[in-house]
Amino acid sequence: MHSFKNNSTVGDYGPTIILEHILNKVSFYTLYGHLSLDSIKNLKTGQVFKRGTCIGSLGTPDINVNYAPHLHFQVIKSIQEYMGDYPGVCSAQDLEFYKDNCPNPNLLLKIGV
Repeated sequence: MHSFKNNSTVGDYGPTIILEHILNKVSFYTLYGHLSLDSIKNLKTGQVFKRGTCIGSLGTPDINVNYAPHLHFQVIKSIQEYMGDYPGVCSAQDLEFYKDNCPNPNLLLKIGV
């Protein structure tokens, strides 16, 4: 567990979890946004999860800043100084940085097009 936070401002993720992973000696992060409040209720920074563990559930619109229930999943190479949050959108001038720093999640998920 890298960090977690309830990002409750309009247009944000609502309850969010960021996990740190190490795969083949390479460190990276995954962000899970628009979760339920219960998803972040008993978490601790540094907590370790076993593969296959359920880490959260989808939040309702009243909890995840009026978005219909869905998961925002994002892969992040360098989290920089962010804790419990990370940009999911950017300006055109920053696009190349974020395209490099947030690779296509299908590299991990392999779920199709």
